[in-house]
Amino acid sequence: METELETRSYRQTAWILIIGGVIGLVAAIELIIQKISVLSDPDFVPNCDINPILSCGSVINTEQASLFGFPNPVLGVIGFTIVIMFGALLLTGVVLPKSMWLGLNLGALAGMVFVIWLVSQSLYVIGALCPWCMVVWAVTIPIFWQVTTDNLAAKRLNLGKSLSEIIVALKWILIASSYLIIMALIFIRWQDFWLK
Repeated sequence: METELETRSYRQTAWILIIGGVIGLVAAIELIIQKISVLSDPDFVPNCDINPILSCGSVINTEQASLFGFPNPVLGVIGFTIVIMFGALLLTGVVLPKSMWLGLNLGALAGMVFVIWLVSQSLYVIGALCPWCMVVWAVTIPIFWQVTTDNLAAKRLNLGKSLSEIIVALKWILIASSYLIIMALIFIRWQDFWLK
């Protein structure tokens, strides 16, 4: 039987999944639209080309933008649709089995690893940032940490009692730290541009 604290946590998780999933889905769809527009018209300038650094056009045609042979946003459409579905199920009070929670956590972890790789590629290989991609990064981070901490708190995932409790207690600090690290890396990478 779930405690009131667990029920509140699941409601919070539901809203984070739904809101994050919808925002991520919109960004992924927008990236697909921009990619199709670029493919159909080589002179097309994406709506997210803001300056030399914040430029979807510089990112959208790279190998990194189609890591598995098709545009990465296709994965986003699939992944964020699943995230929204999980959120809707939780919001309606459905009790998900452990296997579904762990599957969701595995997917969120894969998304987080992919975001870390994309951040490193954008900063140090491509040399530009895609604003719509950054929206995806921004929602993937809280989705990952929320699902992970829920699984640790409910003991569906075990990293040892002490470590699990520390991670659960520091959830919001971990989310904020993830954002701060990315922002610091971006600032350091292009500090000459930002400070001129």
